[in-house]
Amino acid sequence: MVNTKILVVDDAFFMRTLLGNTLKDLGYDNVEFAEDGMEAIEKAKKNQPDVVTLDISMPEMDGLKAIEEILQVSNKSKIIMVSAITSQKVISQAIDLGAIDYIPKPFSKKDISKSLERYFKSQEV
Repeated sequence: MVNTKILVVDDAFFMRTLLGNTLKDLGYDNVEFAEDGMEAIEKAKKNQPDVVTLDISMPEMDGLKAIEEILQVSNKSKIIMVSAITSQKVISQAIDLGAIDYIPKPFSKKDISKSLERYFKSQEV
């Protein structure tokens, strides 16, 4: 957990802070932040995060458009969508594009923990 690099991407400062604090409470200290898809791509290319939490509704480039580009520049990254958009069509689209999980907002500490546990289980294979 300590060495797991996580990139939190959300245009709302409050949500970035809340998710960052939740991750720190769970023992993840290597957390970086981006405000939109374009910044996320730049930071993913530079830092090669293990996990990217990605909102959908953002200016410049939304989360759905950013998924493929993030995976192109950081192909080992696992993307977890964290969004208030809960349309089954959008969730399916995110998964089809390469996201490994989808957490609806508002999220709980337990939601984040379970999703990260699934990430670690996928790394054991």
